Amino acid sequence: MIMTARKATPSPLTPQGGVRRHGAAIYDEAPHDPYEAKGKYSEPTACSDCRAVFHRGRWTWADVPEGAHAALCPACHRVRDKLPAGHLILEGDFVDTRRDELARLARNEEAQEKALHPLHRIMDIEHEKGRVTVTTTDIHLARRIGEAVRHAYQGDLDLKYAKNEYMLRAHWRH
Repeated sequence: MIMTARKATPSPLTPQGGVRRHGAAIYDEAPHDPYEAKGKYSEPTACSDCRAVFHRGRWTWADVPEGAHAALCPACHRVRDKLPAGHLILEGDFVDTRRDELARLARNEEAQEKALHPLHRIMDIEHEKGRVTVTTTDIHLARRIGEAVRHAYQGDLDLKYAKNEYMLRAHWRH
């Protein structure tokens, strides 16, 4: 019987959980995002909501070319379905006194990320007593915002990637 080894920690390129075999080793692999297209979009394609353009295999911000096909991009599809990929909870007494600051920091991180990756967006920022919840269309933006908050204000950041789905639950406490 041949035994295979399983890596104790996920690869930085594939942090979410599926399995990929390479030789005798098994590596964790990111589950497929169900909102990504099953096939290729016709080129060029423009999102009917946000006007992002699919060109050369990726979504970008560009002028919509003459005769572009229309489709809903994966981020706008998630927003319509109200099904975020990233959930970031900021919690503690500190949150109430810095609520606007934290929201600005999240929006600044979104602006930087979205400039290069049009599908990485904040869906909503909800404020409650002692808690702010940020939902995103992508797991990477939620992680980036959580890391920026931890860098700016210290505290503890816990990241939990779902095993079999494209989702991140992040929790920051101060």
